[in-house]
Amino acid sequence: MLIYDLDLPTLGNLLKQWNEPAYRAKQIWQGLYQHFYNSADQFTNLPSSLRAKLSTNLDFTGMTPSLVQDSSDKQTRKTLFKLPDENLIEAVLMRYDPDSGSARGRRTLCISTQAGCAMGCTFCATGQMGFKRHLTSGEIVAQVMYYANLLHQENLPVTNIVLMGMGEPFHNYENTMAAIDRLNDADGYNFGARRFTISTVGIVPAIKRFADEKRQVNLAISLHAVDDEARVEMMPINKRYKIAEVLEACEYYVAKTSRRVTFEWALIHGVNDMPEVAKKLAALLRGLMCHVNAIPLNPTKGFEGKGADRERAGIFKETLEAGGIPCTIRMRRGIDIQAGCGQLAGESLK
Repeated sequence: MLIYDLDLPTLGNLLKQWNEPAYRAKQIWQGLYQHFYNSADQFTNLPSSLRAKLSTNLDFTGMTPSLVQDSSDKQTRKTLFKLPDENLIEAVLMRYDPDSGSARGRRTLCISTQAGCAMGCTFCATGQMGFKRHLTSGEIVAQVMYYANLLHQENLPVTNIVLMGMGEPFHNYENTMAAIDRLNDADGYNFGARRFTISTVGIVPAIKRFADEKRQVNLAISLHAVDDEARVEMMPINKRYKIAEVLEACEYYVAKTSRRVTFEWALIHGVNDMPEVAKKLAALLRGLMCHVNAIPLNPTKGFEGKGADRERAGIFKETLEAGGIPCTIRMRRGIDIQAGCGQLAGESLK
């Protein structure tokens, strides 16, 4: 059993079955999430008999790093993990240093919620791979703790976590939210809810459920097209949930939470990076509390399109902002290490 799959009450019940004092659960919890211990031997505040039980009965890693790649600028690290059932997942650390435009520097993690993905988005390497299985809540948490431990050794904290790696988080809703709750726990890792972002292709019932829960977690919608015909070509989910339905769910989310929605836009040369598309997008989003994050497409071998160049991206942003919609052009990170979702795992599976 993976120890990160246990919430605090469940851990307490397990210790009770072992006839251990109840207060030991909090000690273990803090060791995991505040000191980043990743083996039973590190819990030197516990008696050796309890450390032996932990080592025998619980797995402290849940996955094995099988390949680590650093970008040439040393700002992006991608780790390919092998799960016990031989499935592969990826997690990425992106560093944004103070001299790159951020006042304090950021360290953002991009975390997977599934092995593979069932959504089938044509431009996405994970979508091209197909669906393997859901990750457990603990397997989602374990990716974060792997990088939290690495950064802790540099006396640096994680600053942002995006559920935007392999998989569709809302397709694995229960485990995704359980992982966020565990990482958000004030007695443990205590990672602020507003520093999480969930990225979804637009599963309408899940967006509304998420809105009803009134979480402070950020919501990002992968949109990428302004009409249903174009979007369904890239994102098969649009056959089930049309753009109008997705936007209606976003309006519901804003009304329920008073929080802004982010729309993600992969800028594909000659497909969705033209000024006329930006004008249509501005008209589509006008009146909705939102922001557009546009990023030139990360190339994948299974998709012929290429990312927009800097000039076209700049014109897209200017046109969108002229239409009243704020827009940020994000940097592409880690292209030299295949840091796009699923690229490394897909190549390894081949």
